[in-house]
Amino acid sequence: MKPSIQSRLGQVEDRFEEISMLLSQMEVMADQNRFRDLSREYAQLEPVVNLWQKWKALQDSARDLKKMLGDTDPAMKEMAKEELTENLEDNEKLEQQLRLLLLPRDPDDDSNIFLEIRAGTGGDEAALFSGDLFRMYTRYAEQHKWKIDILSQSPGEHGGYKEVIARVEGFGAYSRLKYESGTHRVQRVPETESQGRIHTSACTVAILPEREDIED
Repeated sequence: MKPSIQSRLGQVEDRFEEISMLLSQMEVMADQNRFRDLSREYAQLEPVVNLWQKWKALQDSARDLKKMLGDTDPAMKEMAKEELTENLEDNEKLEQQLRLLLLPRDPDDDSNIFLEIRAGTGGDEAALFSGDLFRMYTRYAEQHKWKIDILSQSPGEHGGYKEVIARVEGFGAYSRLKYESGTHRVQRVPETESQGRIHTSACTVAILPEREDIED
């Protein structure tokens, strides 16, 4: 890893430790806006710092293993060689993950979202598919302890939704779901089909970030 990147990661770790200390101070906890902003920054830096610390631990381990390569015991030498190979593979994976985490972030990544699902081609089956998608996103939100509120809905005649719009409140919701936007298709024998024919149905999904009001 380049020294410049290591220096940057070291600065990130220092900032992370500083925020950890600040979050425990009474005056910071009393200031809701500052506490919220610091908590968000802490959550953003935590995965980077965790990987950085793992990377440093791998470097320490690699140095010890390289010393063992000079051992007079053939078995110890072979074991060190195998572990060093694994160490290098893990090191490469960690460096790649760290490079990705250091890329510029989408400013909306931490935002709450508006989830819109609309049934497309497929009639009643598309509405049922729309309902399946909404249940899937609802369960995903529950797993992340996000709050989801239905803002409007238009039920299908045989279940599901012709259209459903919901607000999802949770840190990082947009970063995790933004790539779900687009057309979703399914091919299956629908519940409304009596002759067992396969139907193709489609729904559109829109994921919109909830932006905070900007005051002049």
